Amino acid sequence: MESNFLQEQKYIKAKKRVKEIKGFYIHLTVYILVNIFISSVIVFSLTRGGDYSIADAISNFGVYSTWFFWGIGMFFHWLGVFGFRSLGFGKDWEERKIKEFMNDKN
Repeated sequence: MESNFLQEQKYIKAKKRVKEIKGFYIHLTVYILVNIFISSVIVFSLTRGGDYSIADAISNFGVYSTWFFWGIGMFFHWLGVFGFRSLGFGKDWEERKIKEFMNDKN
């Protein structure tokens, strides 16, 4: 009976983790699509008036400002979902590094 409880706990935890990861990837997709649209509108509006060439319009900070500031939010969302584990600093990082250095032939 206790085994069923542990299995159910693992299932609930795994389901929650999958939901967090899925939420991040949906956020990432929306981030990319919306920013492509916004950047396109800004470049089009700058070049339509004739004041800017394509090169000048593309180099305008307004084209990239939403990418940059929303990107900061994306980074924190990524950090919240994947944390430092994706950088390789999980619980067993020290142990893996010790084994790596012990096996090093130099």
